[in-house]
Amino acid sequence: MEPNGNNVRQKRKGSPVNAHDRPAKLFKPERQNSDVTNGERSPDSQYMYGSDSIADAMIEPATATADTAEWQATIESVVRNVVSIHFCQTCSFDTSAAISSEATGFVVDAAKGYILTNRHVVGAGPFWGYCIFDNHEECDVYPVYRDPVHDFGILRFDPSKIKYMPLSELVLRPDLAKVGSEIRVVGNDAGEKLSILSGVISRLDRNAPEYGEGYSDFNTNYIQAAAAASGGSSGSPVVNVDGYAVALQAGGRADGAATDYFLPLDRPSRALECIRRGLPISRGTIQTQWIIKPFDECRRLGLTAEHEAAIRKGCPKETGLLVAEIVLPEGPADHKLEEGDVLIRVNGEILTQFVRLDDILDSSVGRKVKILVQRGGKDVEVELEVGDLHAITPDRFVTVAGASFHDLSYQQARLYAIQVKGVYVCEAAGSFRFENTESGWLIESIDQKKTPNLETFIEVMKGIPDRSRVVVTYKHLSDLHTLNTSIIFIDRHWASKMRMAVRNDKTGIWDFSDLGEPLPAAPPSRRKADFVRLDTVAHPAAADIVRSFVRVSCTMPLKLDGFPRTRKIGFGLVINAEKGLVVVSRAVVPYDLCDLSITVADSIIVDAKVRFLHPLANYAIIQYDPSLVDAPVKSAKLATEPIKQGTSTIFFGWNQNLRAAVTPTTVTDITTVAIPSNASAPRYRAINLDAITVDSGLSGQCASGVLISEDGTVEALWLSYLGERSAHTTKDIEYHLGLATPTLFPVLDQIQKDITPNLRILNVETNTISMSQVRIMGVSDDWITKVAESNPSRHQLFMVRKVDCAPSSGQDSQLLQEGDIILTLNGKLITRVSELDIMYDNEYLDALVVRGGQEVTLKVPTIPTEDLETDRAVIFCGAVLHRPHHAVRQQISKLHSEVYVSARTRGSPSYQYGLSPTNFITAVNDSPTPTLTEFLTAVNAIPDNTYFRLRVCTFDNVPWVATMKKNEHYFPTTEYVKDTREANGWKVRSWGEEGGVENGTGAPGGVMPDEGTGAGEDARGGDVGA
Repeated sequence: MEPNGNNVRQKRKGSPVNAHDRPAKLFKPERQNSDVTNGERSPDSQYMYGSDSIADAMIEPATATADTAEWQATIESVVRNVVSIHFCQTCSFDTSAAISSEATGFVVDAAKGYILTNRHVVGAGPFWGYCIFDNHEECDVYPVYRDPVHDFGILRFDPSKIKYMPLSELVLRPDLAKVGSEIRVVGNDAGEKLSILSGVISRLDRNAPEYGEGYSDFNTNYIQAAAAASGGSSGSPVVNVDGYAVALQAGGRADGAATDYFLPLDRPSRALECIRRGLPISRGTIQTQWIIKPFDECRRLGLTAEHEAAIRKGCPKETGLLVAEIVLPEGPADHKLEEGDVLIRVNGEILTQFVRLDDILDSSVGRKVKILVQRGGKDVEVELEVGDLHAITPDRFVTVAGASFHDLSYQQARLYAIQVKGVYVCEAAGSFRFENTESGWLIESIDQKKTPNLETFIEVMKGIPDRSRVVVTYKHLSDLHTLNTSIIFIDRHWASKMRMAVRNDKTGIWDFSDLGEPLPAAPPSRRKADFVRLDTVAHPAAADIVRSFVRVSCTMPLKLDGFPRTRKIGFGLVINAEKGLVVVSRAVVPYDLCDLSITVADSIIVDAKVRFLHPLANYAIIQYDPSLVDAPVKSAKLATEPIKQGTSTIFFGWNQNLRAAVTPTTVTDITTVAIPSNASAPRYRAINLDAITVDSGLSGQCASGVLISEDGTVEALWLSYLGERSAHTTKDIEYHLGLATPTLFPVLDQIQKDITPNLRILNVETNTISMSQVRIMGVSDDWITKVAESNPSRHQLFMVRKVDCAPSSGQDSQLLQEGDIILTLNGKLITRVSELDIMYDNEYLDALVVRGGQEVTLKVPTIPTEDLETDRAVIFCGAVLHRPHHAVRQQISKLHSEVYVSARTRGSPSYQYGLSPTNFITAVNDSPTPTLTEFLTAVNAIPDNTYFRLRVCTFDNVPWVATMKKNEHYFPTTEYVKDTREANGWKVRSWGEEGGVENGTGAPGGVMPDEGTGAGEDARGGDVGA
């Protein structure tokens, strides 16, 4: 059972190693701090490699014993060649998620600037990084080669950039790795300092370690030693006393045992020599995974005594043979080799080692080899054509509709023992954010057209117009028995570009190219439908109210305002069928940078737009075009008087299965509440409202609905309220409460007249206070008597609990203060939340309050609510920036600037250099940035790939300085500006390197992957019932 409660079948090829005993890759985990993103602790409890993440491998390094003079001299010469690599894998690709981390490498060619490190550091996808030498000189690095299978990669740097130390290189000597040899691992200890760990080689014939579901090496032996390397040591050289590199550090035990695994240097040596000579690095494959098995196991598989004797005579030091573990379907060896075959000869030569097998295959690409195996005691000789390993290793991906795709890789196919065929969703986002998990999906068809490969997929997507709803079929790699079918909404307006990214090994970056403009959306047409009949419901009013409900789907292309999800589904109540007005919870529609659609009668889907977002009361009003709907939609009749405690009513709600549920019930309580704030990342919450609770278990199961009387009058809305994130479960808490319908009228009356409400509010949060308390705080008996007369059912006054942070224009001496007890506003005694509505239409309120035991008269200003909603956002270096939204102002005492970090992207500069959500940026290179305008001016003057300084202040008022390197290639600056003239309601602009403005989406493919979907998000960002 997964932590999210989903049953997941095991993959077809199960690891022989228990998950808790698996080794771990030893690059440094992402930065540990208490920063947050969209309500989630950052940088996050989830790492790239699941339970076998390198976080589990943070082992205290073993302290080397006092070295001899010979070892000391060797170490002094070696450390000059070792570099600390700081890198980002900028997007999810193949088996790897986007990540920012640190690792180690070492110079293997000082003249040409080549550094050897691990393949899981270089990664299969886009890479961006730099290295730091022993004397702390820094230099950019670019990938030259990453092996398709084995865990090594080669980076290039410019030797001329290193000015203050002579460059030297380590010589690779794989032949010197011998059992019993004393070695040193010289590397980056958890990214903090150079570490030198001692050990002794204990094995040369270990099978490659299994790291779990992500990348793992195979078809090679590994060297085992006791060295206790820690996070950040991936790519460290393993040297002998003579200063030769005899192996490459790759992984280690994740359970604390002092065991490390090193990659032999035979294949890295060959690759380096090819690169030096400008030759292609040929890599052959028969799509078969082999493992080393000792002779006793081989005998049980059918190895005959004659063959064993011949092998032991020819190779007296060998203790085992290679045995086929996985033969991929439709590969060269399919139906010729079988799992359990014992390899005897290749091209007539006795073969017992991976190195020789690699030699033969790599030199035979496009040709045939003869292989002799033993199967159940019988000789079987087959002739196989050797394929090109690079051809089944993706070197390109396409981004469209917010998601990214490439052909299925040999790595993934080998992991699940399937054919190397299909379109793999490497970034399951945007239109293709499927349920249950973010990765592992294979697209089978789109719009009733098969998509066997990436080229076909591109052609199919080119023919689908924007805003289309199409059928997609797909499978998950862990469950290929099940064909999933969904209908998806194709977004080619927020993410308008379809772009191809192709790896360029000469430059070390990925080149992007456009694949054509999107087809315009087809014009909508009028559709006919009818509502279901609730014949089994005993209450006619409840049966009829179904005609006043529509399903609301909201998809957000960009995470703003701390909201933790990118897609929500709920139900809205139609309040004017003629004009298509619908009221819905703000837990479903949090802001208006979104795609909205409503479903009428579970049949007709119509686009909608946001008309109004209430700043306090947790509802939004949206509007659809009623001319497109031919269905008996009915306007709900709203009660004009508030429902009272103890009233009998009918509860009508929509449960988690999106089905109607009805029951008679009683109003148990009406209490003034404020939804708890989310301390880690402020997001919208309702305050200063009377919440209704009822005596029914259904109320907790239904996030949308109404309370209705016997005559069909809607007495209250039943809404979902987004609350805080639980510290124990890391899930978002949602409260289900009722809101009396008279609350809607101050806004609804204006909306009905096609007037956009411009409400004004007091920038305070209040709570009720009893007469016993106010008496102690200085309220006179006369006022207490007036309260009892004014509100016989609830003797209460309101006390100011929190004053919102004042606007940047400054403080007003007449503002309310924490602890003030409000007696009257404009001469009216305030004992009910509804009486606070007087603030909506007044720029100033004459207030009488009790402060410090004394009655004080104030002229209190109200603030315009249109300034509280986000109307501009900037994506810069992977960070989402906008003006501090209302929830921030509610929770903070001082706004340091109007450049607030709302979210950030994994694998981006903002992530790598520690710019965290809830930070404020106050200056760029000492130029103050009080607003986004000054910020854009400052950063657009900075050349690409150049360092700059940011002055930052945390949410808790702690100032600090960040240095960051700009990267416009992978993370272009993009601005979103609210503009009602645009079809989407927002204008999207990308800023060029010279500061010019270009229309269109900024990020490659127009996708802004988020830093994590947020713990507790149902279906990993999929449609969520609300």
